[in-house]
Amino acid sequence: MSLIRLIAPSGYCVNQTAAARGIQRLQDAGHQIEHQQAVTRRFQRFAGTDEERLADIHQLASLSPECDIVLAVRGGYGATRLLEQIDYSRLGHALRARTPVICGHSDFTAIQLALLTQCGIITFSGPMLAGNFGAETLDDYTWQHFWKAIAQPRFTLSWQNAAPACSVSGTIWGGNLAMLVSLIGSPWLPAIDGGILVVEDINEHPFRVERMLLQLHHAGILRRQKALILGSFNGTTLGDYDAGYDFNEMCSLLAERFSVPVLPGLPFGHEPQTVTLPLGAFGELKHDGGTSVLSVSGHHVIR
Repeated sequence: MSLIRLIAPSGYCVNQTAAARGIQRLQDAGHQIEHQQAVTRRFQRFAGTDEERLADIHQLASLSPECDIVLAVRGGYGATRLLEQIDYSRLGHALRARTPVICGHSDFTAIQLALLTQCGIITFSGPMLAGNFGAETLDDYTWQHFWKAIAQPRFTLSWQNAAPACSVSGTIWGGNLAMLVSLIGSPWLPAIDGGILVVEDINEHPFRVERMLLQLHHAGILRRQKALILGSFNGTTLGDYDAGYDFNEMCSLLAERFSVPVLPGLPFGHEPQTVTLPLGAFGELKHDGGTSVLSVSGHHVIR
């Protein structure tokens, strides 16, 4: 069983009931949960002042040896405020000596990509306390895959989509699309060539998703990748004005314009069911025109 430290560098946890349920579930499974005060802490719309949330990040440099997992409470907004103030030198030195599993998604993507860029630290894009472990009905696949991904030095994912066949390998990276795009031109966006870029988002209409992906294209980032994998994009309602322009139409257009394979349909992101992906690990992707298989290795695992 693991010692799990909670971290809240972004928005205030509105759904306190869900967070409490998540803590109870993890405790019932035999895990110990520390730093629970991060759940109730609040300043304005944030999970504490900038100084308090920055302290959550810096405390990663002095974790107890027993701490296996660092788990984000929720996303929201607030991580971007902290990027300039993070002591990457100190963090990198400590985390390279002993790297816990650091997991979250959404707004937390900004910190995950900054740690990858500045420190070379692999973190996991996956479930969070409130939205996933604290859901009214816990998704069994999400639960099982999380523990598999952080315990096995090599694991495999498969999903269905109708993209043209391809076979590539490279560094797995990405996370929340809006957060990734917001880092373009900054020192916190990884300069990865030959990578497998995996993105997801929520409450973004297909045209906004298209616009962000085109920004990655225009910035020259996509053409340097081996493949683009699209996770879940939910939370929007199309109207009469769209006249048939939906997510599938958007994917078809982008597949024609981009020079890299575009493979949609991975259960990854703001959904009850989500895979867990180590950002910065090595991926081998094989797609036969109907089934995609992604083999993941090179990440650290819990003891």
